[in-house]
Amino acid sequence: MSPRSLIFTLIAVALTACSPNKGFQSERFSAEPAIEMLQALSADELRGRKVGTEENALARAMIIDRFKGLGVSPAGNSFEHPFIYGTFADPETGTDAAPAKNGVNIIGRIAGTSETGLSMIITAHYDHVGVIDGEIYNGADDNASGVVGLLAAAEYFSNNAPEHDVIFLAFDAEEDRLGGAIAFVADPHAPLDNVALNVNFDMLSRGDNGTLWASGTHHWPGMKPIMIDIAARAPVAIKMGFDEGDGREDWTLLSDHAAFFRAGIPHLYFGVEDHPDYHKPTDDFERIDQDWFLRSVESVVMVAAEMDARLDEIYAMRTAAAAG
Repeated sequence: MSPRSLIFTLIAVALTACSPNKGFQSERFSAEPAIEMLQALSADELRGRKVGTEENALARAMIIDRFKGLGVSPAGNSFEHPFIYGTFADPETGTDAAPAKNGVNIIGRIAGTSETGLSMIITAHYDHVGVIDGEIYNGADDNASGVVGLLAAAEYFSNNAPEHDVIFLAFDAEEDRLGGAIAFVADPHAPLDNVALNVNFDMLSRGDNGTLWASGTHHWPGMKPIMIDIAARAPVAIKMGFDEGDGREDWTLLSDHAAFFRAGIPHLYFGVEDHPDYHKPTDDFERIDQDWFLRSVESVVMVAAEMDARLDEIYAMRTAAAAG
């Protein structure tokens, strides 16, 4: 079976296997395609989407097909942006002490209506950890859910032209020391000087305690009033935190936004707390509350829309911080 045939087979299986969503419906994105994509990306056939595998490439093709269907343009000549990562120099010999690895980021773009030249980059990683000891780690929450959030934002902006350029970046190799994000920031498709904000989605679906966390306002306190306003209107509970402290109490360096943070670019990271199925073979579609997930996606799309409207203000935060 060709990769494209398998894509359509997976979507068809998702259509017949998942019960129709009769809960939350959004005016910002289409609920049914979101659920279908969540199930298709986390199906056993994709074998955990590990970087470098055929199944990872299949997931990539599914995301690109959805971008094309939404009218999202590629960044440059192609949606696919291959990169090499994982090498480091041996201090004694000066040669590479680890073999190079290969990944492929996916980059799409919707042009803004203004001429400010500013942009916002919305990110989510599409890889997961693959098969370990014969068990498939499907990564439904981590991070098929974040990819669906990214695609929902793309759908929103395709129907509601943004004021500023919006870049949609699905990272590869996040599960391998943030390989795709680090490679992108080191060698971006375009200069990052006018990037005002990175909004990163990583684990949006398992609201077991009913809370979606927004991390990053500790570092960029000027965004707190904006987030307080959005949280008051969002269909799920949004709390700010997990951006100071020790270990896993501080998410600042634990996902793809870390590369932007190190580059001095403001970020907001949206995700849920670790749950019993985190990085386990039980992180499956069937364990997700579809209604809460759709409300979570609605919430992050609301954030993306509001941040676009306030992007000049946020960029001023970046320039002020850079000036000291």
